[in-house]
Amino acid sequence: MNDHSNTTAAPGVTGTEGHTVDIQRIMQCIPHRYPFLLIDRVVDMRLGESAIGVKNVSVNESFFAGHFPGHPVMPGVLIIESMAQTAAVLVVETLGPEAEGKLVYFMMIENAKFRRPVVPGDAMRVHVAKQRNRGNVWKFDGVARVDGAVVAEASFAAMILDKKAEQAGEKPGAKPSA
Repeated sequence: MNDHSNTTAAPGVTGTEGHTVDIQRIMQCIPHRYPFLLIDRVVDMRLGESAIGVKNVSVNESFFAGHFPGHPVMPGVLIIESMAQTAAVLVVETLGPEAEGKLVYFMMIENAKFRRPVVPGDAMRVHVAKQRNRGNVWKFDGVARVDGAVVAEASFAAMILDKKAEQAGEKPGAKPSA
C-alpha cells in the first residue's frame, strides 16, 4: 500500500483532506483541454480514497451539436470519461508533483449503466472511490449524479505512464483516456 500522507496543498487547492481543486490546478494535474476537459472542479477530495468531480453542463458544449440536434443529451461515454478525469486528478494529488501531466490509459471499464440523460443546465457530480492500486494501475468505482439522482455508474481501471516512457515505446496496449 502506498503512503498517502501528502499534506502540502498545491496552488489551486484548498485544504488537504476534503479539499477542493480549481480548474487551474486540474489543468496542471491532467493534460486534457477544451473541448475534452470534462470537469470544472473537484471537491471533497480524500487523498488516496475518493473525490467528487463537478461538471456544469452548458448548452454550448461542442458535443451537443451532433448528440442530438434539437434534443441535446451528454454522451454516456463522456460521462464515463468525466469519471476517469476525476480519478486522474485524485491520483495526481495523492502521488504529488512528480505525477503531474502523466498520461493515463483506460485498461478496463465494467458494469457501465446509464440511468437517465444528462442535459444542458445539469450540474453533474461525479463520485469516484478507489478500490485498489498496485504500482501504476488504479481501479475505481464511479457514480455520476444530478440533483442527487444517479445518472450513470461504472467500474474502471487505468494505467499511469510517463510521457517519456510512452514515447520510448512502452505502450500499455490500451487506449489513451483520462
